[in-house]
Amino acid sequence: MSSMRQPCIMIVDDDPKVRSLLRRSLEQDGFDVDEAADEEELLARMARRRYDLITLDLNLPGTDGFEIARRLRRTSDTPIIMVTGKGDVIDRVVGLEIGADDYLVKPFHMRELLARVRTVLRRTAKAPHEEEGERAEEAGSFGYVIGELKLLVGDRVLLGPDGQPIPLTQGEFAILAALAQANGRVLTRDALILTRGDDVDAFDRAIDSTVARLRKKLPPDTIVTVRQVGYKIGVATEIATFRKSTSGIRSISI
Repeated sequence: MSSMRQPCIMIVDDDPKVRSLLRRSLEQDGFDVDEAADEEELLARMARRRYDLITLDLNLPGTDGFEIARRLRRTSDTPIIMVTGKGDVIDRVVGLEIGADDYLVKPFHMRELLARVRTVLRRTAKAPHEEEGERAEEAGSFGYVIGELKLLVGDRVLLGPDGQPIPLTQGEFAILAALAQANGRVLTRDALILTRGDDVDAFDRAIDSTVARLRKKLPPDTIVTVRQVGYKIGVATEIATFRKSTSGIRSISI
């Protein structure tokens, strides 16, 4: 029996019926599936796990699919298939120029979606030996430079200005990673609740308490409160790749 990990697909659509239909079909085809209704949920879930492909509706509440794709492409090369009712040639061209890997117009047959998902995954996937070689070469971790801090997402480590690890709980780490990925955009408490998983109390005060504890461990103004809305990172934040050496950990590309 194969022990290979099944590709994980993220469905982004504000219609729960559409998400349910896509999820059922993808899971029946052997994929691991997660879902989000908007950008906030997407960012919160991306802070917790890695996705192999995202299906992205364009007509979303708040930030539309085009802008979400633009923002994702600044920090991520995760394949994107735009799934939308907008079939104009201009929309297709814009979507592909932004960085989408494919564009599927509603209504469509589920077999077509499954075929496109498999095709994009084959086109963008790396062979296991290539991934191992890259990991050995990089010997580091993906993450963020947050002011004077270094957040190594893959290693789940936060380094302070002095290069020493700052101990974080799982909930504190998840919230900081979500805020870093949002890169200055405000995340509501509801979005941050999603980063905590299903095994904790999901209410606003739990988020506020976690943020309060987290702030005590960070330099001043690292996390800013936006009254009656939520929280955001208050210092310059950049995506980075970190490499390890005998002299310490340094960021090598941003």
